[in-house]
Amino acid sequence: MQLNNPFAEPDMDIQDIKGDAYGLMNPARKILRAEGLVCLVLACVLYQVQGFSWFEFGLWFFLPDVAILVYVFGNERFGMWIYNLTHSTVGAGSLAALGLVADAAILVQAALIWFSHIGFNRAVGYGLKFPLGFRVTHLGVLRGIRERQ
Repeated sequence: MQLNNPFAEPDMDIQDIKGDAYGLMNPARKILRAEGLVCLVLACVLYQVQGFSWFEFGLWFFLPDVAILVYVFGNERFGMWIYNLTHSTVGAGSLAALGLVADAAILVQAALIWFSHIGFNRAVGYGLKFPLGFRVTHLGVLRGIRERQ
């Protein structure tokens, strides 16, 4: 797959990506990961304050990662869109707003679990995906994950 990057060599492809050269600069990445940790902690504190079930939290925490199956069994570009939709705070924030307006505790609970998951992912370095492959994110290139052959 050719890179759509003005700084890349013309004949460079996904296998040529090494290190953080195509991710964010180190200070920005650290700030974004710290923001993820804050999102995780704040969502968990609010979850506790609301008195929601921690069993249910554990049960649903990794639900957004079902989107990874689209990468495995489907189209890489479609997988990127589905993953990014399920790992963006826009969806979680909209669900939280709807839950607050409708006075529906179940929606607020789901939104807090969703925010926690997104915060956790950002804190450990998993960012929103680019169409170059699962490993290429807005937080840099993930290491230690094998590319599909």
